[in-house]
Amino acid sequence: MAETETRDSVGYVLKGYPRISELFIASEIWRLEQLGLRLRLFVLKPADEPGHHPVVDRIEATPSYLPETTSLSGVGVRQWLRENFGSFRPALGRVARRHPLRTLRAAAAAAGQAVRARDGLRPRSIYLKEFLQAADVADRLLRARDVRHLHAHFAHGTTTVTWLASMLTKLPFSFTGHAKDIYRESLNPAGLLRRKMRAASFVVTCTGANQEHLRRVEPAADVHLVYHGLNADFAALLPTAPGRPDPVPAGATAAVQVDPVQVDPAGRAWERAAAGTATLAADPDITPLRVVAVGRMVPKKGFGVLVEAVADLTARGVELELVIAGEDGPDAATIRRLVAERCPDAVQFTGPLSQCELLALYRGADVFALACRVDADGDRDGIPNVMVEAMAAGLPVVSTAVSGIPELVRDGENGLLVQPEDPGALASALLRLATDVSLRDRLAAAGRETVAERFDGDVLARRMAGLFRGGQP
Repeated sequence: MAETETRDSVGYVLKGYPRISELFIASEIWRLEQLGLRLRLFVLKPADEPGHHPVVDRIEATPSYLPETTSLSGVGVRQWLRENFGSFRPALGRVARRHPLRTLRAAAAAAGQAVRARDGLRPRSIYLKEFLQAADVADRLLRARDVRHLHAHFAHGTTTVTWLASMLTKLPFSFTGHAKDIYRESLNPAGLLRRKMRAASFVVTCTGANQEHLRRVEPAADVHLVYHGLNADFAALLPTAPGRPDPVPAGATAAVQVDPVQVDPAGRAWERAAAGTATLAADPDITPLRVVAVGRMVPKKGFGVLVEAVADLTARGVELELVIAGEDGPDAATIRRLVAERCPDAVQFTGPLSQCELLALYRGADVFALACRVDADGDRDGIPNVMVEAMAAGLPVVSTAVSGIPELVRDGENGLLVQPEDPGALASALLRLATDVSLRDRLAAAGRETVAERFDGDVLARRMAGLFRGGQP
């Protein structure tokens, strides 16, 4: 059989795999396999997380891990090469002997970028590392002989490796850009993002706002919008999950509508008062509000703004409880200190939760809130995947008009949007939902419909498959 007839696989190049925070990538890989695509996974870093999501066990492709490297931080290039070059020497040698001109071209591209992005007079050594990783990927590709296209997730380091590997193998490549990887100049300095976009067969991104940004970066590039969609593990849970309660009929007591507690990841359950009677706030028109927020504690999530809004409401006598689920991050100490100072009895932290635990948390809450913002360095969310999950689970959403969020949440139609960096406006939106249960129900129903119509992961995977098969999404 001719070599061209056997090239039917798509090679995914990933920085790490599997990763708890990148369930959307694992879901995409699994769904593509279900559509009949054969995939190979090339992973730049060894697996370093103790657990993974269930969908990973259903993926047929076996990850191929590159040699582990030491950090470039604080060491000279010569020392780094002494410690690491031996791991890449055999692959580089095989590629160079087979394709010497391609190797020279890729090395020149890496060296040129290192000079263009230099810090003072010193070239950036990261591109030497990425060239060696690209040679290792290329060696694996040339030996496998079945990959016809390369695709990378995240537009900075992983895509640079894939771009260089494409030079070495003459395989076409594409990449998906997400958030900071397309906005932070420091991650693609000296015009690197534009050069990679020119070289790519096509570019994918997960929001219309990102698509517009990328088209401004390189108008000639072929940039496609493919939303992440609801992840496969969460979508599988929804058909068997208990439905949210119907609205309390006029004149009836709230007691008959209380959800039973299913999980208590916060160490304190969402619960009503004893004997099934809901505890009321000082104002009889304000129902106790259970708010959930999910995400790593990083600046772009705006947890500080959300905590300020909660503190404002509790100071005004509104009975409210906020649960923040997710990993600690660089903002964790600041957020916890703010909670201790402003509203210690109103906020709980759960740490990371499984998809089952998250669904139970959503089911026990009244509102999902996330005060997304643009960080000082340009980092921002696209469309937070957890927001799609919350809407699918039947929660009304309050967020900010940042980046791609208005593509999911339409203010007053399927959620509420406020301007970023405005705790007062966020507090007003939460208070509006606390005082209007019928509005909560209407927004929740519209949110579920939005996810079903526009964020179906299976439908969106077919768009990706169409791109890989040479058609349109």
